[in-house]
Amino acid sequence: MELRQLRYFLGVCEAGSLLQASGRLHIAQPALGQQIAALEEELGVRLFERSTRGMALTQEGRVFLEHAKVVLTDADRAKESVRHLAAEPLGPVVLGLPTTVALAVAVPIVQACRARYPRIQLQVIEAYSGFLREWLEMGRLDMALLFGDGPDPGLLKRVLLEEPLALVAPPGAPALPPALRLHHLRRMELVLPGREHGLRRIIDDACAQRGITLNVVAEIDSLISVKKAVAAGVGSTILSPSSVVEEVAAGQLQTAPIQESRMRRRVVCATRISRPTSQATNALIALTTELVRGMVGSGAWPGRWMGEVISGR
Repeated sequence: MELRQLRYFLGVCEAGSLLQASGRLHIAQPALGQQIAALEEELGVRLFERSTRGMALTQEGRVFLEHAKVVLTDADRAKESVRHLAAEPLGPVVLGLPTTVALAVAVPIVQACRARYPRIQLQVIEAYSGFLREWLEMGRLDMALLFGDGPDPGLLKRVLLEEPLALVAPPGAPALPPALRLHHLRRMELVLPGREHGLRRIIDDACAQRGITLNVVAEIDSLISVKKAVAAGVGSTILSPSSVVEEVAAGQLQTAPIQESRMRRRVVCATRISRPTSQATNALIALTTELVRGMVGSGAWPGRWMGEVISGR
C-alpha cells in the first residue's frame, strides 16, 4: 500500500466519481480506476459501490476512510516537522477541551497561541471528556485536556492540576454552611448530569463511600442548561468553581466548597504515545502548561498545581 493510493482513494471519496477525481488529481481515469482496484484487492474488500451515478463508499470504505485520513495527516506532519525543525513552530494542531475546561481556558489559549505562535493553525474541539479520549486514541486530536489521571493504554498524561468540586446554588438559596460536608447534600434538591457522565461518577462514588443517597430531581447533561436550571431555582448542582466564575461574579449563582477529599478531579494534558508529536503540538503543550499554571497561581482557576507526568502504558 502506497501513500499515493491513499491520496487517490481520498480524492475519489471527495469527488464522488472517477471522472471528477481524475481531473482533480491530474491522473487518467483508467489509471485511477486501476489504482483503486489494486487497493481493494490488497485489502480484500470493496471500498466503493459503483453505479452510473458515481462511486459511493461501502461500510468498509467508510471505516478505511477514517484511517486513511489519519495516515495522510501523519505523513504530512512528519514532513513538515523535519522541514521546519529549526524554524518557528507552524502547522495544524487540533486541541480537545471538555466544556467546563473550555470555559476557563479556550479563549486564553487561542489568544496566547496567536500572539506567540502566529503560524500555528489551532483548531479547538469541545466535547465530553470521554469522546475526546476516544478521538485522541483514533488520531483525530493532537492533544487534549482530560479529566482523570488513571492509566489509559496508549496515552501519555501530564497532570496539570487538581480542582475541587463545589455546591452551586441559586443566589436566593438559604445560607450555605461554611464547612459543607457530603451529608449536608442529602437534604438538598439537586440537578446533576446523567450517571454515565464522568462528573456524576465522581459524585456517586464519593457518596457511596459515605452511604449517602442524594435527592436528584433532574438529570441534565448540558452544562449551560444545568446552570440555567439552578439559576431558575429548580435545584442546586455540583460543579468545579472554574465553570461558574462569570455567573458568580454577576450574582446569578453562589458556590460553597465541599469538604471531602474524594470530591476532586484532576485535569491532565494527554497525547497519544504511538503518534509522534509535531513541533507545533509540543509548542502548544508547553504554552498550555505555562498558561494553566499561571491561572492556578493567580486564583483564576481554583485548584492545586500538580505538574506531574504519568504514562498510560
